[in-house]
Amino acid sequence: MDLLIVGATGTLGRQVARRGLDEGYKVRCLVRNPAKAAFLKEWGAELVKGDLCDPTTLPSALKNIDAIIDTATARITDSLTIKQVDWFGKVNLIQAVKAAGIQRYIFCSILNASQQREVPLMDIKYCTELFLAEAGLKYTTLQLVGFMQGLIGQYAIPILDKQAVWVTGESGAIAYMNTQDIAKFAIRALSVPETEKRTFPIVGTRAWSGWEIISLCEELSGIDAKISRLPLGLLRFLGRIARFFKWGQNTADRLAFAEVLARGESLNAPMEEVYQVFGLDPKNTTTLEAYLKEYFSRILQKLREIDYEKTKTQKRKKLMKKSQF
Repeated sequence: MDLLIVGATGTLGRQVARRGLDEGYKVRCLVRNPAKAAFLKEWGAELVKGDLCDPTTLPSALKNIDAIIDTATARITDSLTIKQVDWFGKVNLIQAVKAAGIQRYIFCSILNASQQREVPLMDIKYCTELFLAEAGLKYTTLQLVGFMQGLIGQYAIPILDKQAVWVTGESGAIAYMNTQDIAKFAIRALSVPETEKRTFPIVGTRAWSGWEIISLCEELSGIDAKISRLPLGLLRFLGRIARFFKWGQNTADRLAFAEVLARGESLNAPMEEVYQVFGLDPKNTTTLEAYLKEYFSRILQKLREIDYEKTKTQKRKKLMKKSQF
């Protein structure tokens, strides 16, 4: 089966591409900048230049493709807005897929998007779910929550660097998941007919609040975190200010999403039936404890090695100075 992966340079997309290649699929990746996607080519994927916001680039990318896995979303640093990429871009893609006669479409959305439509990103994801379902394709929608990879920059690195960890509001509990595990579900859906024309939550083994994650990082690193609180009112104010500027639209939309979590909203769902349908073993899903433990073990070992080399260098310099007398 020939796959087209959209958003393959992202945190999740690259793992989906890697998993697809490992399982023997022929993988093609739609990329805006092939130079920044060179690592995908090195893995064995075919690169095709294209842009969701330019529908004229899509037909050639879809030639001889059997299925689409769509992980794309606008980044906070993009010049294009979330509406341009996640709505108009996805409409372009779905219409092009239908015109090409491709039936299978795996779409990555957000859990509980239908319940938080006041948040632009979640409203767009929900509308895209509806548009995809009405397109007549054999779709599978995966409703995701937070990625474990994002916790490294949010919590682990600031704690190791003894910098402030920002905490806002009540910090709702989120069932974070390793993107490598999400990729298993995305690829497995292609070979399980029971997943067609259905929507599934894809979440981690348990939900964690920000305070629980900080406590775990402190335990694993042996370092006390420096906590800085960001009032919910200030978060809303920053969001309103960002919307005044064109370059701030994506930031404002992300802040609106962060506000949902700051209100204590939980992102979690039961997964027993999901594992049964996909034929995957929940025991093989990475726990947050195991993920962070591995990260801190590797980093702390590397820091010890650096410190050891620095000590050796200092001793060598002292010996050289003594030998000069």
